[in-house]
Amino acid sequence: MASPRVLWIYPSLSLLSSLLLFHAFPPCRALRNYPENEVTLLDSMSALADLGWEAYPNEGWEEISVMDERNTPMRTYQVCNVMEANQNNWLRTRHISREEAQRVHIEIKFTLRDCNSLPGVPGTCKETFNMYYYESNNANLWFIKESQYIKIDTIAADESFTQVDVGDRVMKLNTEVRTINNLSKKGFYLAFQDLGACIALVSVRVFYKKCPLTVLNLAQFPDTITGGETALVEVHGVCVNASEEFEPPKMYCSADGGWLVPIGRCVCKPGFEENKDMCQPCRPGTYKASATDAYCTKCPPHSSSPQEQATECICEKGFYRAENDPRSTACTRPPSAPENPISTVNETCVTLEWAPPRDTGGRGDIIYNLNCTKCSGDGKKCTKCGSNVHFVPRNFGLSSTTVLVTDLEPDSNYSFTVESENGVSALSPTPKGKVVINVTTSQTVSVVLKERRSKDSVTLAWQGPERPNGVIVEYEVIYYEKNQREQNYTVLKTRSNMMTVEGLKPGTTYVFRVRARTDGGYGSYGGEIELETSHEDVLAIGDPNQSTILAVSIAGGIVLLIFLVTCFVVSGRHCGYIKAKQDPDEEKMQFQHGRVKLPGSRTYIHPHTYEDPNQAVRDFAKEIDASNIRIERVIGAGEFGEVCSGRLRMQGKREIYVAIKSLKAGYSDKQRRDFLSEASIMGQFDHANIIRLEGVVTRCKPVMIITEFMENGSLDTFLKKHDGQFTVIQLVGMLRGIASGMKYLSDMSYVHRDLAARNILVNSNLVCKVSDFGLSRVLEDDPEAAYTTRGGKIPIRWTAPEAIAYRKFTSASDVWSYGIVMWEVISYGERPYWEMSNQDVIKAIDEGYRLPAPMDCPVVLHQLMLDCWEKGRSDRPKFAQIVTILDKLIRNPASLRELANSSVCREDPSTPEFSVSTVDEWLDAIKMGHYKENFSSAGYVSLDSILYISVSELAKMGVSLAGHQKKILSSVQSLQTQGTHVQV
Repeated sequence: MASPRVLWIYPSLSLLSSLLLFHAFPPCRALRNYPENEVTLLDSMSALADLGWEAYPNEGWEEISVMDERNTPMRTYQVCNVMEANQNNWLRTRHISREEAQRVHIEIKFTLRDCNSLPGVPGTCKETFNMYYYESNNANLWFIKESQYIKIDTIAADESFTQVDVGDRVMKLNTEVRTINNLSKKGFYLAFQDLGACIALVSVRVFYKKCPLTVLNLAQFPDTITGGETALVEVHGVCVNASEEFEPPKMYCSADGGWLVPIGRCVCKPGFEENKDMCQPCRPGTYKASATDAYCTKCPPHSSSPQEQATECICEKGFYRAENDPRSTACTRPPSAPENPISTVNETCVTLEWAPPRDTGGRGDIIYNLNCTKCSGDGKKCTKCGSNVHFVPRNFGLSSTTVLVTDLEPDSNYSFTVESENGVSALSPTPKGKVVINVTTSQTVSVVLKERRSKDSVTLAWQGPERPNGVIVEYEVIYYEKNQREQNYTVLKTRSNMMTVEGLKPGTTYVFRVRARTDGGYGSYGGEIELETSHEDVLAIGDPNQSTILAVSIAGGIVLLIFLVTCFVVSGRHCGYIKAKQDPDEEKMQFQHGRVKLPGSRTYIHPHTYEDPNQAVRDFAKEIDASNIRIERVIGAGEFGEVCSGRLRMQGKREIYVAIKSLKAGYSDKQRRDFLSEASIMGQFDHANIIRLEGVVTRCKPVMIITEFMENGSLDTFLKKHDGQFTVIQLVGMLRGIASGMKYLSDMSYVHRDLAARNILVNSNLVCKVSDFGLSRVLEDDPEAAYTTRGGKIPIRWTAPEAIAYRKFTSASDVWSYGIVMWEVISYGERPYWEMSNQDVIKAIDEGYRLPAPMDCPVVLHQLMLDCWEKGRSDRPKFAQIVTILDKLIRNPASLRELANSSVCREDPSTPEFSVSTVDEWLDAIKMGHYKENFSSAGYVSLDSILYISVSELAKMGVSLAGHQKKILSSVQSLQTQGTHVQV
């Protein structure tokens, strides 16, 4: 019942309000399809009976019912005691269980009468009301003190009505939503306080929000009630059927019931693929081997999967998949036999060559194995070759199609079986594809002296091998003065079994050896025959063959003389196998142990000045028999082939370790010349800090260059491996050795052009030796390392400006490069100019920029570097001066104490400070600015964030050099003690 006082003033107000409520909100029940992320705790419009809320005093709020369009009653409360002052009318709901919600929302719909539309109403009329709540575990409280309620808000109407014309429906319905946070007890009561307004409370709905069940990235996230006012609730997902965690899936439930920030995911297990947030089995004919694969894929060639849910496809019969093969690769089979076998005999060596199999089985990992047997003449009895037969590079696991076999016995039959296999050969029951190469080593040639000797000629005759390995094509005669074999020998060739050798010195003993060549290769040399020319011509009177031999000798001499004169005119130096007259300066040369010596001085001779490059090799490099070399392991790859380590065993000398550069098969004549030119250059040098040439192998394949073995490899790699482990004196000693070697080269007028730490080799005693004398070099694998000009490639970071701009290479440009090597050594192999591009380096140098001192670099060393980098060539020191300077430093270590960057590292309190405010400024201040991107990518963007950085964190960021780590951590300590003031 409405208040009697209200009905007395406005007799139809209660009824009119009820009617207006109905017309103002007829479709209320149809709107109760609330969002799926909202859970309703109380909905007054759903009540079918009285709400039963507590109203006090009794003459305040009144519950009324109206009928909707379906004639269903709607429960509402209204109050309109506007004629009396000091109103305090309370309406309290029943106990509302909060379930698990910490945050609930209250939605109220109401109408409110404009006070101005009520005639005669005193000024105490209100147009607002208050909303409160009381949290309690007790669901049956009869009374709650007003002071115990917590105010939610004062509610005002957006629109109030002024007329009561039901037909025009001018009454406005207001909707307001308020929130209660951080609820903790079992439930709460809501209360509405009227202080003198005309209000109709149409509906009250209490609800909380949740993030609804969802599936994302194959992970199911359950219904999740939201957290506090702004808190995000972290929810871990569960992988759906046939899926597994790739990275733990989780999301955050926001306060408004929405899912945020998906992290991680699940992936379908092997044999399943994703389809609309589910995992379904792979169809027959497809497979999925790994959970990380996105979808099932078609079976690779020669395989199938007859059933669904396959994790791999089964190979067809006769096809296989190796254990290490990815399941995505096709099934393959063993290769067929090698093809087109060829053998080339050279004395007791044989070079075996063959073509790859016609059918590779679908694989690229073919290797070859050689088996050797020695057979009797009739071929009935064969035995396995002994350990005395050697294979270069080896006889098992060959990747190339060429092998050199040495130390065979002469006049013997050998059978070599070449097997081809690949990664699945071991899985196949069928025999491996193989080809047999039969070889017969030639007999030696029997040499007899059949004719006379004169003061300048000798006539030889010989018998060929009894059972030659094929038709004899020609004979090769080699001769030299006794005890001079290593220095100068001559090779003549003829198709006859007789030869007159002319142009000899009178009264001189010569050594002659003869061997035969067939289509199958060279046979062995016959025994040495020593013959001494006479002091005068002596005719062997009575010899029936004398006249014939004399005629032949004279005719041959005339032809030979014409030939020599022609060669001398054309070349002026060398032609064929006979050495022509030398230039006046060359007559002063002596050849000792394969190296050039000039009285009082030494001058480098470029191999390209020779008409015949092979003669340069013979002049400056000692020929080594391949049987004296034992290759042990591959240690790298050069421009022309493999680089191996092994042992060299020379008669009468102890066995030594050597490095062996081999020329790969299929080379061109130019490649062979370029390869051997390095030996022609290296053979001219004899210095403790220049790599020593032991000799060459040119008469057997593969062609090889043999040098001393340097145990610690290249200097740049060695320094990076031992970063920070040497004293300054040790580093200066290394630099002194390099400078000494370069002084020697400079004195010989040799310009290196590519002096860099990568081209310095280090032995077990830390002795540094200059290397890489090839005329055609691969500068670096990094394409940025070389700058191409019309004259070829230049290593920009190590090259003087005039050499880059005008290709002016001199000893002064080598001095510039030496300064860069000094910087590399002191910085333990750091890359010069860091990650600057070549163009930036060129521009910076032209503008006067020079590399700063590395960490812990003595001032005197950095000054020497700067002297080497003077723009003017004449202003740079000579290598002799550099050696003298370094010698003084070694004798006076105290001069190395003052460091160029000492102010960065010392802990002297008087050290000046530099104020920085950002990480970038700090890195610039300690000259570590090239690590800015590393710090930024790792999230170190403020000075506070770096105060507790560790060595392991620096390593993860890419700061791997121990010296740089030490410098950064030292500066961090300064930050910790002095705030943002960094010592510089």
